[in-house]
Amino acid sequence: MAAKQKILIVDDDENIAELISLYLTKECFETMIVYDGESALEQLNIFRPNLILLDLMLPGIDGYQVCREVRKNNNIPIIMLSAKGETFDKVLGLELGADDYMIKPFETKELVARVKAVLRRYQVSQTAAPATNSGQCVEYPDLVINLGNYSVMYCGNVVEMPPKELELLYFMASSPNQVFTREQLLDHIWGYEYIGDTRTVDVHIKRIREKIRDHEHWAIETVWGIGYKFVSR
Repeated sequence: MAAKQKILIVDDDENIAELISLYLTKECFETMIVYDGESALEQLNIFRPNLILLDLMLPGIDGYQVCREVRKNNNIPIIMLSAKGETFDKVLGLELGADDYMIKPFETKELVARVKAVLRRYQVSQTAAPATNSGQCVEYPDLVINLGNYSVMYCGNVVEMPPKELELLYFMASSPNQVFTREQLLDHIWGYEYIGDTRTVDVHIKRIREKIRDHEHWAIETVWGIGYKFVSR
């Protein structure tokens, strides 16, 4: 029997945390609840979760800081939970490395669905076999994007990228000089069922640009008012 996937629930509201745990347990997940940021960081290497549900408003170390600390050395999927629904808060959470952002109050069934969707994406990236089909690999001078084993080589060095960043880069680089709207990129990479806004695309493009700089032979360009394109010179 396969081991249950572990979900670390970080929320100082005991009632909400228990409700989330109940629904996830019914879906055959193993859960652990902690009520503050310090405990969450302590359990990272003890409980070894497959995914973290992270409330932002926590006593002591808040959710943003917890996310920063986790992302320093770990690529565990993080879904942020918050009563803050402003675009600024969502974008900040995504920029810090969260994989999804849900606004309280939320439907518990939707939360479970998002947990499963995020875990599926990460499992694909971790178990993918090395690519043998050239169609799974896009190469440019000093840049190799391999969708088969979810790797990026830039100027001879391996660049760590979460699945969605890599998929976005691969998709654009596979169709050089073609302009994609934010809506097209959102639909293709995140799927039609994704409940989010186009700022998600902007945040991921920004994170990609921080990791790979424009090259004399290629670049990621912003097409103002429309979207983005991967330019091959």
